[in-house]
Amino acid sequence: MSERKHPRAPWRNFYGRTKGKGLRDSQQAYLDEDLARLSPGPVDWDANPERTPLDLVALFGGREVWLEIGFGGGEHLVHQAAHNPGIGLIGCEPYINGVAMLLGKIRTAGVTNLAVHPGDVRDLFDVLPDASIARAFLLYPDPWPKTRHHRRRFVTPDYLKALARVVRRGAEFRVATDIPDYVRQTLEQVPAYGFEWLAEGPDDWRNPWADWVPTRYEQKALREGRVPHYLTFRRL
Repeated sequence: MSERKHPRAPWRNFYGRTKGKGLRDSQQAYLDEDLARLSPGPVDWDANPERTPLDLVALFGGREVWLEIGFGGGEHLVHQAAHNPGIGLIGCEPYINGVAMLLGKIRTAGVTNLAVHPGDVRDLFDVLPDASIARAFLLYPDPWPKTRHHRRRFVTPDYLKALARVVRRGAEFRVATDIPDYVRQTLEQVPAYGFEWLAEGPDDWRNPWADWVPTRYEQKALREGRVPHYLTFRRL
């Protein structure tokens, strides 16, 4: 569970991992040298207790902004940044080992249109302006497979209501998962918050997007015989 230091901060249980095994020296250096510079602005409650919206124009120079929620090791996020230099991207990931992996990939790729929030996406949602996000990605989120844990999934009201506020009309929301029950819950819950599913036939959820790059989580799923699903929604 997350700890809140600011007295006005809402209590939000956080159940995922924030740190794994020890970081390599190079990964710690990435965190020490690069992370603060790549921040989208003051997000945490201690730094921004008034929850002043982030200045995305100052951050990205007026470019369209995309958001990846839980970027894992950062493969997809860096791929999108490299192939879309005219777009600004924000990646959010609470698992610090994944953040360190992303920072290494950013150095290697030399991309400059990325910002990184190493924490709970709900804190980021607090300070994103209304209708500021043109595309959002949720790729292989934690499946929380036990029934009693389904309320911890992203595709639940606490997250989806906030997502619907920050994405603009016509925005695309992409979800990739290899868990059939996560597909079911996604198709039940996401449309209830102002999104329409764009599939017209089976190929639309069986085949990845044209600009897709496989992530390490997808490669693991395929090795273990699980079938990926690619769901595309549009904000109404």
